[in-house]
Amino acid sequence: MLVATVLALASAVYDFNVTGDHAHAMASVYEAAAILIIVLINGGLTFHQTRSAQKSLATLSNMRQHHMNVLRNGSWKSIAADQLVLGDVVTVKSGDFIEGDLRWIKVSELQVDEAHLTGESDAISKTIGPLPEDTELGGRTNMGYSGSMVVNGNGIGVIVETGMHTELGRISNLMQEIGETKTPIEKSVHSLSKKLMLLAGLIILVTIGFDLVKSVMANGTISVGDLAGTSSTAIAIAVASIPDAMPVVLSIVLTIGAKMLADNKGLIKSLSSVETLGATTYIASDKTGTLTKNEMTVTRFLTNGQIYQVEGKGYTPVGDFIKSNGKAGNPKDFKRLLEVAVLNNEAEIKPDEKQNWRPFGNPTDVSLVVLGAKQGIKRDALLENQAGHDIDIIRVLPFDSTRKMMTVVIKEDDDYYSLTKGAPDVVALRTKSVLMNGVVKKDAAFEEEIHQAVLDFAGDALRTIALTQRKITKDQALHASAEKLEQDLCFVGLVGIIDPPREEVKASIKNLSDASVNVVMITGDHAETAKAIAKQLGIIKCDDARVITGRHLEKMTDEQLSELALATRVYARVTPAHKQRIITTLQAHQQVVAMTGDGINDAPALKAADIGIAMGINGTEVTKDAADLILLDDKFTTIEKSVKFGRTIFSNILNFMRHELTTNVAEVLSLLLGVFLITSPIGEISEVTPTLTALMVLWVNMISDSLPSFALGYDKPEADLMKQEPRNPRQSILANGMLTRVLLRGSVMGGLVFLAFVWAAFQGYSVAQSQTIAFLTLVFGQLWHVYDARSAKTLFDRNPFSNSRLTLAVGFAATTSILVTLVPFFNNVMGTAPLTMSMYLGIIIVSAVPTFVLSGIKKLVIKMRPDRNNEQLDAA
Repeated sequence: MLVATVLALASAVYDFNVTGDHAHAMASVYEAAAILIIVLINGGLTFHQTRSAQKSLATLSNMRQHHMNVLRNGSWKSIAADQLVLGDVVTVKSGDFIEGDLRWIKVSELQVDEAHLTGESDAISKTIGPLPEDTELGGRTNMGYSGSMVVNGNGIGVIVETGMHTELGRISNLMQEIGETKTPIEKSVHSLSKKLMLLAGLIILVTIGFDLVKSVMANGTISVGDLAGTSSTAIAIAVASIPDAMPVVLSIVLTIGAKMLADNKGLIKSLSSVETLGATTYIASDKTGTLTKNEMTVTRFLTNGQIYQVEGKGYTPVGDFIKSNGKAGNPKDFKRLLEVAVLNNEAEIKPDEKQNWRPFGNPTDVSLVVLGAKQGIKRDALLENQAGHDIDIIRVLPFDSTRKMMTVVIKEDDDYYSLTKGAPDVVALRTKSVLMNGVVKKDAAFEEEIHQAVLDFAGDALRTIALTQRKITKDQALHASAEKLEQDLCFVGLVGIIDPPREEVKASIKNLSDASVNVVMITGDHAETAKAIAKQLGIIKCDDARVITGRHLEKMTDEQLSELALATRVYARVTPAHKQRIITTLQAHQQVVAMTGDGINDAPALKAADIGIAMGINGTEVTKDAADLILLDDKFTTIEKSVKFGRTIFSNILNFMRHELTTNVAEVLSLLLGVFLITSPIGEISEVTPTLTALMVLWVNMISDSLPSFALGYDKPEADLMKQEPRNPRQSILANGMLTRVLLRGSVMGGLVFLAFVWAAFQGYSVAQSQTIAFLTLVFGQLWHVYDARSAKTLFDRNPFSNSRLTLAVGFAATTSILVTLVPFFNNVMGTAPLTMSMYLGIIIVSAVPTFVLSGIKKLVIKMRPDRNNEQLDAA
């Protein structure tokens, strides 16, 4: 375009100084000024759109900023990491990121991963004692550093450095900026643009050569006017060949999609993830809190050889304990079970201003707190010695997904005990005795009883937790590791916790199944519990569906797992390492896998998945950082919505590409036909007169093409979008007949534009009028076509007024395009000319014919052969 500006100015100088044709010289000046203005407008619009996209993504990025729990004004508050100041007192737990460098003042089994600073993969146990001043970074156990992650335990520290003054900040100062990577579609578009540039260059060379040969054959020589005409045609073809708005529109459409996802509680972290969502074929989901409500309530428990039913629902601490024979239980029979349940616990329930009970803490722990409160047994009362015992908590060994246990060490009167709770199958391996009526017994018969109770509870979709105790020495209480304490346990009881499925999840799973997206449950729960919930939700259909447990996985070879992976829908008792193995196995089958997670140990699996999905409410900071999509409401239905949005976004991108490329084909072909088929003058039209001027092509690209293309980004999905197969991300965007469709529609439109130009020439219209007729035929041809481009099917399958932005864009483009043919200023600048009202009406009607005819033919073909191959239909 800048070269065209220079050529126009050179032509003006030539006319002013050589030919004396001042009128033509001024026309060239106008043309140069108009091209330059359009270049500036195009550049400014591109800059504005790109900046807007960056600001939108920056806003979304701020939404996922790391937070820390800080003591402010006497209470703990969650604040953004960039709001930390020196002297802030912060608390961290397993799964948190540390923001800012800090000095530990209290720790409990605290272990921190500082591999980003030290290079050591092993977590470092933290202390609070003083160290020598010359202690190296890796040995500073009383310090925590920005960017580190807590992998175990909890702690409290004081912020001593923030921002670029931290150890991480000093490293950041040494790092060079890393350029942003392009998304797969952006790479495809850039590759396509390069190919179009090469093609355009070849076409221009051939065009110039052919035009010059025509001039020599017609006049015996090449005049300056011939060169000017040939240059105008070549420049117009160059402008027509390049889809200049494509990268900008693509970026905006993806950003629109990201904002729409955020509005629907799905926070996407990169534009490439928006694309991948639409191609997802497997969703591996955790059960608790995602597929279920995570509102756990104990409904049954086993202790002293007796099973009790627990009445009452929710968090209200009211409900009787009923024996299997229908009689109320004796509190003495289950008192120890309840004491262990509430002491090995850091949760609590509190009434709000309306006296409704609200939970605080881990949902499983909350259910045990409610269980104890129903019989008046509360943790605070026990620790305040209100129950006739002097009880103090010595140590807490927090739960982690590897051990699947939590242990609390207490001093009760003069004795020391370790109280352990965890998954029954894990705890059972470490249990050597059972507590019966206050007496420790070693009887092998109880093992079978517990095993059967676990199966019975799990068969009713109850999650089971085993509670144990162990009498230990003072030295063990103070110094023994978790591994040492969690051995030789005494079984106290088994609780069954109901976590009801979310009502809306079943419908979401059905919708995903219709969309050929497979939902797989991967959970740490018992196999029977997982199977019962999976059947209720429709993940599996029958009782004999296969369930693969962690133990089975350990014994399987990669080949054996590969054979079963595609057909397996439930995995139980799995570890984070198992999750990662399942994902990579599915990916080996060319599946696009999404994985949900909330714990720190889920981070590797989320990173390995094509789409990592983290819980925004209950997820740890480490998990959110590893994820591509964050569910701000922790709901599975948001995953379904996100898949739908991903498909919608990609569909809108294809619609835009379909429209944009069809227009480019039409522009180039209409110009080429003029070059190769008009070999002698027709009326006032010379053999080197282009079908369209460069400014006309620019107008089409800027106004009647780009504006409707932007509006396509807001299109609603087609009705059957979630009934279609997921797209193949490795497939070209021009696959499935799209290339054939673009060439066919573009050729017909371009041919019509050329015929309109030739018809006008034969009717004796002037050059400006003939080019104006061709110009408006192209404008209205593409404005009709944009409604056809909205669907992979036909023009008649979508309501033309369902996208109000598109209607406004088309109306604006149509009105302004007619105005530039009526206003004298634009007549001088663009080379347009006024037409009669009947001519305007005729152009509008005639330009609609190709779109309606081709779309009508396709509609008939679909009706006659509904089972025809999709690629053939799209090509039609």
